[in-house]
Amino acid sequence: MNRNLNVPNALSILRLLGVPVFIFFALVSKQDVFAILTLMVAGATDYFDGKIARAWNQTSSFGALLDPAADRIYIVATLIVLYLRDAIPLWVVLLLLGRDAILALITLVMKLRNIALLEVSFLGKASTFNLLYAFPLLLLATHESTMGHVSFVLGWSFATWGIVLYIYTGLIYFQSGIKRIRVGSINF
Repeated sequence: MNRNLNVPNALSILRLLGVPVFIFFALVSKQDVFAILTLMVAGATDYFDGKIARAWNQTSSFGALLDPAADRIYIVATLIVLYLRDAIPLWVVLLLLGRDAILALITLVMKLRNIALLEVSFLGKASTFNLLYAFPLLLLATHESTMGHVSFVLGWSFATWGIVLYIYTGLIYFQSGIKRIRVGSINF
């Protein structure tokens, strides 16, 4: 059986298919409950795809690329939605997207030179976790209500940690990626 056809990769693909659904609910129909439920399903698939891959020995190089790519696509879509809904300022969008763009270029160079790709660190996962918790709360914070005010405080608490860790890990990944590119080793 093809190692790419497995449950973890199917969950990552499901997560990707949820991106346009989330955008529709958040921007077109403005049904925030369904938008948040879509984000929750995305978060669950992100959690379970890795757990299942390791537990069932269904890891694959395709999955190793697909999972973080799905995370990044969700983060980009959600950042744009949150900006368009006036939930976050433009500088947050530019900072996080700039980090991802730089790391995408480094990853591309490493791939083209057949250099072993960087592994996602615990702090990298923690940054994504914090952002994925912040996003639905920040969407709820756009509503004038007690729940909106509480969501604002909680959302920005998670977002602050997420942003700091996202930039910090971005700097670490950048430094490690540049080092590998300079050395050109395939066996890091």
